[in-house]
Amino acid sequence: MRVLRILLEKEFRQIFRDPAILRIIFMMPTVQLLLMPLAADYEVKNVKICVVDYDHSPYSHKLINKITASGYFTLVDYSDSYEKALRYVERDEADLVLQVPRSFEKDLVREDEAKLYIALNAINGVKANLGGAYLSSIIGDFNNEVRLEWMQLPRFNPQPLISILSINWFNPLMNYQWFMVPGILVILVTMVGAFLSALNIVKEKEIGTIEQINVTPIKKYQFILGKLIPFWVLGLIILTIGLLISRFVYAIIPVGSISTVYIFAAVYLLAVLGLGLLVSTFANTQQQAMLLSFFMMMIFIMLGGLYTSIDSMPNWVKTFTKINPVAYFIEVTRMVILKGSTLADIRTHLIIVFGFAVVLNSLAIWNYKKRS
Repeated sequence: MRVLRILLEKEFRQIFRDPAILRIIFMMPTVQLLLMPLAADYEVKNVKICVVDYDHSPYSHKLINKITASGYFTLVDYSDSYEKALRYVERDEADLVLQVPRSFEKDLVREDEAKLYIALNAINGVKANLGGAYLSSIIGDFNNEVRLEWMQLPRFNPQPLISILSINWFNPLMNYQWFMVPGILVILVTMVGAFLSALNIVKEKEIGTIEQINVTPIKKYQFILGKLIPFWVLGLIILTIGLLISRFVYAIIPVGSISTVYIFAAVYLLAVLGLGLLVSTFANTQQQAMLLSFFMMMIFIMLGGLYTSIDSMPNWVKTFTKINPVAYFIEVTRMVILKGSTLADIRTHLIIVFGFAVVLNSLAIWNYKKRS
């Protein structure tokens, strides 16, 4: 224990002597957590739309007024030229084109049905899909309003009416920040822990002190623990800062016990730091360690369920997420903060991540011994 205590004292002194590391540890996650949730918004607004109205009827005008009054669409052009509307799309000045045919009102009244044509600018696929979904929903509401106008009470209506009442569990106001902030906090804790631990041993190699350590009676596991524990403590400090920002900036109050988050984070950091230390045993320079860590973290983050639901991914990607520790922490953080899950609810996640920690740290100790 005395040897480990001396190593830890040396590591903490080395960390706090470097102002650049302190800025990375404390300032970078704070600034990113303040800025990133403001930009990572799933709600699409100001969709630019061109309307080509060949009908110019009261019903077509009513539909167009309903679309522009929704708050989601900005009317770029209103004309009876489809070619002109397409030129707006080609210049990226419009996202959607709605074409109203000449017989729109006539078909709606006489035939009890009418057709509308929607063209989407699919360069931005997310905006096109959501904009098309919004527009389809508005058209559906317009159709229901027309049906209600035609209904002659107390005349019997043969068409069944279904009323739908919905409630949003765990996020009643559908506030995207409640959903994104816990996930972004996980990413920041992961990146700081993985990058700094990966650079640590490599820095010893570059400045030549690794050779001096190798000739001392320090055991390999003591050396690895001496490198791991300081960043484990700093990772928990970053998590604390992130939770405070979530509370006082975004008004996110965890429904579940905050101790559950810390227990899982403590185990999770062991796994992430073990991965960073394993990378550092392979790399010979800090540049190699940074590039390798960045490559691995990008894969883990993009396939972790932060921006895209894991359920919508291909089956082979879903299989990969089972060995992705980031995916487990993102899910657990959202479960505890938004849903109020307990340790019993996340016990499977906890056991799996603990297994990652044991395997990765064992490989780091073994590989360091092999290459020293």
